[in-house]
This record gives sequence, C-alpha cells and structure tokens, in this order.
Amino acid sequence: MSLVTLMVYAWDKRASKRPGAQRVRERTLHLWALAGGFGGALLGQIWLRHKTRHASFVMLTALAFSLHAAGWAWWLTR
Repeated sequence: MSLVTLMVYAWDKRASKRPGAQRVRERTLHLWALAGGFGGALLGQIWLRHKTRHASFVMLTALAFSLHAAGWAWWLTR
C-alpha cells in the first residue's frame, strides 16, 4: 500500500507542475494513507516535498500511522 501511495503522490506532484493536467483529489490521497499507505504518504511528503504546507495532510498521515500502530498493538497483545 505504501508503494502505491507514494506513486499516487508522485503522480499528483507531477501533475501539479503541468498546467491543465488531471490532479489526484485530496480525498483520494487521504484514503490511500488511511488504507495502510501512511508510509508512502510520509515519504511522498518528505522526498517530493508534496502537500507539506497543508496541515491536514501532515496530521492525517500521523493519525493513520497512530491508528495502524494501535491496531497492531491490540492485535498482538490480545
């Protein structure tokens, strides 16, 4: 999931530099991060410097990581 999310971030970053290019919806980027691609979202924000000015993206990536970490912790300790 992280690799796919990173590729979606790269696609959107490339499209952002081309006038008239089809962009990826912000909701789609959020859903990829929440679906397990939070690592790719984080790498996309750092390596590509994409969506780093949007606090919602930074916070949602941290939230996605926290939810997945909590889920794994619950799963492994039950």
